[in-house]
Amino acid sequence: MDWNPKQMINGISIQVCLNGYSFKVSDGAAVVESGWRGADTVFTAPEFQRRYRQVEVSLFTPKVALVPAPFFEEASMRQSLADTVIIGEEDEVRHVALPEYAAELVYSLTIGEMLSKTISMAVLDTDGKSAEVLPEMYYILKDMLGLDEYNRIVASYASGYLHLGISQGRNLLLANAFRAADFTTAEYFLFMAVRKLQLNPEVSTVYFRTPLSDEEEMSLYRYFKSVERL
Repeated sequence: MDWNPKQMINGISIQVCLNGYSFKVSDGAAVVESGWRGADTVFTAPEFQRRYRQVEVSLFTPKVALVPAPFFEEASMRQSLADTVIIGEEDEVRHVALPEYAAELVYSLTIGEMLSKTISMAVLDTDGKSAEVLPEMYYILKDMLGLDEYNRIVASYASGYLHLGISQGRNLLLANAFRAADFTTAEYFLFMAVRKLQLNPEVSTVYFRTPLSDEEEMSLYRYFKSVERL
């Protein structure tokens, strides 16, 4: 079952980066957001002391590559990822299917953190099971499917990376992570991608999965028709 704050009852979506975590809790009618928190608050957060019908944990790993299903082979997925991003010899490489895009998302969660695993083991579903940690890009691509707009732009920004997915109609145009030291640089890559793909930002809504400050949101409003949170 895919995360949808408007439809989900008793669900939590947790995003983890090198600098901490944030979460959204939904009861089907309203969504409560935490904003970014430090790792030292994990064991005291009351929201992590209960069980949920659905638990999602995403990690902001830039080590991702989308491979068309006809060209995917599990035996060569490590090389497929290495052809796209820099990975270490000890990096564990996995994959997850995205049948909606006729593709496999190849990824590594080895980015030098343990917080995502700790949170995954601490926050359980109603059956007592822990959630699988998946890349932020996986949920960006999933969220794009639920948008009504013709131009679909979904982004996340944390730990010095902009994670961005763009589609137009049924066509996926971009799924990438850009190194961006600050939000101004992240905006630059966002605008550059939109213009290169010949999308008109003045008639497009940009959706962010991560918390935005008032200043960041107002900056985006100067270019886009609307700015929304997912």
